[in-house]
Amino acid sequence: MYRTHTCGELRMEQVGQEVTLAGWIQTVRKFGSINFFDLRDRYGITQLLFGENLNPKLDAQPLGREFVVQVTGVVTERSSKNKNIPTGDIEITVTDFKVLNAAKTPPFTIQDDTDGGDELRMKYRFLDLRRNIVRQNLELRYQVGRAARNYLHSAGFIDVETPFLINSTPEGARDFVVPSRMNPNQFYGLPQSPQTFKQLLMVSGYDRYYQIVKCFRDEDLRADRQPEFTQIDCEMSFVEQEDILSTFEHMLKHIFMEIKGIEFTEAFPRMTWAEAMEFYGNDKPDIRFEMKLVNLNDTVKAKGFKVFDDAELVVAVNAKGCSEYTRKQLDELTEWVKRPQIGMSGLVYVKYNTDGSLKSSVDKFFDEEQLKLWAQQCKAEPGDLILVLAGKEERTRKAASELRLEMGERLGLRNKNEFKPLWVVDFPLFEYAEEENRWVARHHPFTSPKPEHISLMDDPSQYGNILANAYDIVLNGTEVGGGSIRIFQRDLQQKMFAALGMSKEEAERKFGFLLGAFEYGAPPHGGIAFGFDRLCSLLGGSESIRDFIAFPKNNSGRDVMLDAPSEIDQAQLNELRISLVKE
Repeated sequence: MYRTHTCGELRMEQVGQEVTLAGWIQTVRKFGSINFFDLRDRYGITQLLFGENLNPKLDAQPLGREFVVQVTGVVTERSSKNKNIPTGDIEITVTDFKVLNAAKTPPFTIQDDTDGGDELRMKYRFLDLRRNIVRQNLELRYQVGRAARNYLHSAGFIDVETPFLINSTPEGARDFVVPSRMNPNQFYGLPQSPQTFKQLLMVSGYDRYYQIVKCFRDEDLRADRQPEFTQIDCEMSFVEQEDILSTFEHMLKHIFMEIKGIEFTEAFPRMTWAEAMEFYGNDKPDIRFEMKLVNLNDTVKAKGFKVFDDAELVVAVNAKGCSEYTRKQLDELTEWVKRPQIGMSGLVYVKYNTDGSLKSSVDKFFDEEQLKLWAQQCKAEPGDLILVLAGKEERTRKAASELRLEMGERLGLRNKNEFKPLWVVDFPLFEYAEEENRWVARHHPFTSPKPEHISLMDDPSQYGNILANAYDIVLNGTEVGGGSIRIFQRDLQQKMFAALGMSKEEAERKFGFLLGAFEYGAPPHGGIAFGFDRLCSLLGGSESIRDFIAFPKNNSGRDVMLDAPSEIDQAQLNELRISLVKE
């Protein structure tokens, strides 16, 4: 072994012992003929003292940042202690050292407050991974995975691997495809999830399955998306929705206790999809704070104010304690809702002043008595600020949702160290895609309708009224998991495919294996998949899942370290019988 101890291990109890350490030089500090170096490894940092007796050797072989060295010396008490690190009471008085590998000067400082930008650090990700803050993120990821595995093992689940090279299946996003050399002009699809395989495992009798598995989706990226991501994928047989919710609520509680020391003693609250959309404007509500949306249609329409009269929806947000907002702040907020990603034409406000008076931006259309009705409906009190949006229903509801979150952020109500989980249930089974002029599955094509709504599957005019046996688990306004009770009868699955515009021939070609399996005694089953990267980022207090992935892609889906994707040789293209179309 190159070392007797790690760089985070030594304490006062080892003073006087001769030890050998190995690691990377973090910092270099020179004081005349004496040199101090901080030596770093995965476990911590230890200060090294190089006396003047080592200067001849240092002159022959100077040490720089990120050099890999082995040092031997005696543990001594530090005269100037560092209380910020566990090894801060001691140092190593070095008697000998060996350079195991010299290093170029790194392109950015390898410390928590680094001077490297995102692209630079991703290009040199192997250096970025040396930073303490990144290492802690990956350690947390390992701990979350271990806690999930331990719970699932104790609950009788078994880990079964499923293949990555499969057929292309419609699951809501584009597939990544892989050409087959041995099967010319044919392609594999990389799985968006192991959905059909875990259902087949239920047909096979493996009634409690799980897998922490890579999934692939070719979609536009953002902070919480990557082209390849990881799921905690689970399925159970002979269960109903309540069984799934109970089992995986307990798993999340176990993870929170293991990772954060937080004990949830009460059951997670539940909310229907319809309630979530009405009061929060989206299906993943952040319930760390109130500020529910209020529909003002019945109160403000037919009063001669064209903006409200012509709107499909007039909706308000009550920002508690914000009546002191200045005109400049209100103008800035108005410009905020006009941004393209929000898409509103303007903002109406009502100040409920601390003296009880009301002042609004639409005073010429609504007198104070009318404004009091707004305030009553919004449960506003003196000191509050009512913000009102109006327009097309879908866009306005979405914009109000974003406005609510923005005000929650400004008021400090979205504490990343506070965790509020929530089950959202009773989703619609279908949604209508106007561009495609057809119904599409809101979850995926294998989701079962509510038992009482199965009869509606025979009437296309009722598709908009069918509720799904589906559920999402939401944490602090982020969906961290979702699942459903599955269809397990061939005839119902065929009805679902038909409702989505799939012919019998297409359904047989794409899913004949699953339809056939249902004829051999398929049990009732259901499951859930958790976004593993997303759960880790929330537990770690970060908005980006990239911080918790060892080698992530950038927002263009590129690995800038490997420079991938890249062109391939013409010989490979010829083997695959692929010709490229020039832009």
